[in-house]
Amino acid sequence: MVGNVLITGGASGLGRATAAAVAKAGGRPLVVDLNEPDGGFDHVRADLADREQAERAVRELAERAGGLDGVVTAAGVDACGRLEDVAADRWERVIGVNLLGTAAVVRAALPFLRASGGGSGGRVVTVASTLGVRALSDATAYCASKFGVVGFTRALAAELAGQVGVTLLIPGGMHTGFFDDRPEQYKPGPDARLNQPEDVAAAILFALGQPRGCEVRELVVAASTETSWP
Repeated sequence: MVGNVLITGGASGLGRATAAAVAKAGGRPLVVDLNEPDGGFDHVRADLADREQAERAVRELAERAGGLDGVVTAAGVDACGRLEDVAADRWERVIGVNLLGTAAVVRAALPFLRASGGGSGGRVVTVASTLGVRALSDATAYCASKFGVVGFTRALAAELAGQVGVTLLIPGGMHTGFFDDRPEQYKPGPDARLNQPEDVAAAILFALGQPRGCEVRELVVAASTETSWP
């Protein structure tokens, strides 16, 4: 049983696919997003760049559901362009949502995760990116945020070893709306090979479903011809 799983960014893309997969597996998706999700899932609308909103959303959903068994931090934003061409507030928002929002959600969820399973502990899956391990021009904000998620998660896994399961997911590009608002020069080309978000969500469910004491520490999930890996 997957149990109660809080999913950030659960109204679209990978987050929505994960919420659907959790529900199909018999779990209860709990969505935090700026937008209202479809599917009738329990949700709280919140801006993850605002720490107080993020923490309040986690507490509200956890208390509403009677606890948390898992957390998946799938929310993410981008601001493409050269450093001097991207407005500072847009650049900093990427860090605020992708990195600081991830930390705020996990921090708020920890008391509930530690109490999961009668005190045996729940699980966290953070979502980084192949651009969290490989640098790319015109992506300083996104790379900085996702490199940060990689470091945060590896340190968190060491910190919570034996208490709460921690998995780092490193996905490649996916067929989602993530690229829709980008200038044409930053969109995947017509021949780009991208994964379906449902396939990546299945990997998340695999990590969440491991028995206590067995950890999937890191997962790279990418199309077989993904250009950003390795």
